[in-house]
Amino acid sequence: MTDEGQLIPGAMISLQDQKTGRRTTVYSDRDGRFHLDRTSDSNITLRVRAPAFHDLNRRIDLSRPDQTALTLTLRPLRTAEDISDNLTASAHATKLGWHDKARQRTFISQCHYCHQVGNQLTRLPRDEEEWEEVIKRMEGYFSIITPWDKKAFKKVLAKGFDGKPVADHQKHIFDPAISTAKVEEWRIGDGMSFIHDVEVGSDGHLYGVDQGHDVVWELDRKTGRATRHPMPDIDLPQGGLYSGAQLPIGIFTGKHGPHSLVEDDKGTFWITGSLSSTLVSFNIHTKKFQVFKIGGDALYPHTIRRAPNGILWFTLPASNQIGRFDPETEKFTLIDLPSNGFFRWLTDALFPTILKIASWFPKQNTHIWMSHHWYTGLGRKVLNFPYGIDIHPQTGEIWYSKLYANKIGVVNPKTLEVKEFDTPMSGPRRLRFDKSGTLWIPAFNEGGLMRFDTTTHKFRIFKLPLLASGEYDIPYALNVHPVTGDIWVTANQTDRILRFNPKTQKFTSYPSPTRVTFLRDLIFTRDGKVCASNSNLPAYAIEGGRPVFLCIDPGDGKRQKN
Repeated sequence: MTDEGQLIPGAMISLQDQKTGRRTTVYSDRDGRFHLDRTSDSNITLRVRAPAFHDLNRRIDLSRPDQTALTLTLRPLRTAEDISDNLTASAHATKLGWHDKARQRTFISQCHYCHQVGNQLTRLPRDEEEWEEVIKRMEGYFSIITPWDKKAFKKVLAKGFDGKPVADHQKHIFDPAISTAKVEEWRIGDGMSFIHDVEVGSDGHLYGVDQGHDVVWELDRKTGRATRHPMPDIDLPQGGLYSGAQLPIGIFTGKHGPHSLVEDDKGTFWITGSLSSTLVSFNIHTKKFQVFKIGGDALYPHTIRRAPNGILWFTLPASNQIGRFDPETEKFTLIDLPSNGFFRWLTDALFPTILKIASWFPKQNTHIWMSHHWYTGLGRKVLNFPYGIDIHPQTGEIWYSKLYANKIGVVNPKTLEVKEFDTPMSGPRRLRFDKSGTLWIPAFNEGGLMRFDTTTHKFRIFKLPLLASGEYDIPYALNVHPVTGDIWVTANQTDRILRFNPKTQKFTSYPSPTRVTFLRDLIFTRDGKVCASNSNLPAYAIEGGRPVFLCIDPGDGKRQKN
């Protein structure tokens, strides 16, 4: 409650177990009540957080009867600085005065794909020269912008992020559905880790790939024990095939750059090595790895899915291809996708050569001044970038998104024939099918959710709910719950996960207990939880300074205990 006795619905009450490292969070109901199960008999930390209020932190001992039923009072924020610091990155990004919507979409596309813009680290006041250095580092990690974009970006950033507080216009609408939910978080890795995708294994453990350090992390959710599995070395320099790029210094120390993973029926995870152009297998029973070189001109293997017949399909954004791998024969098939115009064709033809030449000059970003995206002023329009991928549950067709060409496409798994469709919103990212065969697609650049009927080829658009007018959100990925059919969507600029009910067309917002939440692929456990990795880059910008494995139990059909 407030210090004036008002009840606070939707407050986040967290218990941090110092022994296991797990933090458990619940949301107060409409009467401000909550219930948290005991996680330990030792001293633990309790934190209460709600918008517009100071955090309440307290050490409690659950073995004492007088500390198992508590009345907690929050103090409202008073100063403009405290109010501003309490807001999500999306509120601070409203200070960036974009008069050109097309350029703003370019900024969202190229400056948000690995981190928030507007959090405490990325909104630090800098002059134009300092912002130019920041943008240069982003170009090293393949931010595809033009000289005119760079000039506009540094001006807007220097003027907008001036260190002055932002007024609170956000509206946090309480939904009673969240009062049955529970969020569990486990810190994984270190402040320099870049844990990309996470999957749940057949053993119930969570497995996440550290793209920066060439490590697979294994988490036993019951004990909280995290195990580090280093990937095997490979005859490549640091940065792999992209050693000429100025990859984030201190973070990308590996050569494989593991990105996405999927498990087969034998307990083997298949992992895309984005920097080494490999598939890497990891068996959860033997803990052994095996490396398979894709070959050809395959570049940057990205998202991977497994068909019911055991065939693995994955996207290759930098070479505009879809890859197919048969684990039984260990044979790769590369499917060239449509180039969609002369300049994109030129990229497909020249990119492998550009990378080779750039590797002669380690970490010098030679690829930038060699690329026609810079000279033509077309920026990301010279790339197709096949990104997300999924398999139609009825037909077995392979559907993918083209992030920069604003298309989705389909591959016939037998004939390998390809067909593509334009999307009504830009930035289609990591798409998924529901069990009826309807395709759901997040529109990253425009904060939207697209529904596509693969029979009629018609789209329907749903805009993500925002916290305030003038803000925007960045839905990186989504997944469809196998039982409820609800669409779970990452809202990475506002520290939320959204749940969309296709029948009622209603969104439910689950605020994250951690400030600076940037989630990757969403997956579901057998007990109905939705899980992901919090992998804002750099990880030390995340509250707590480390990446997080996160799972939400929506608690459907349960009543919150008093």
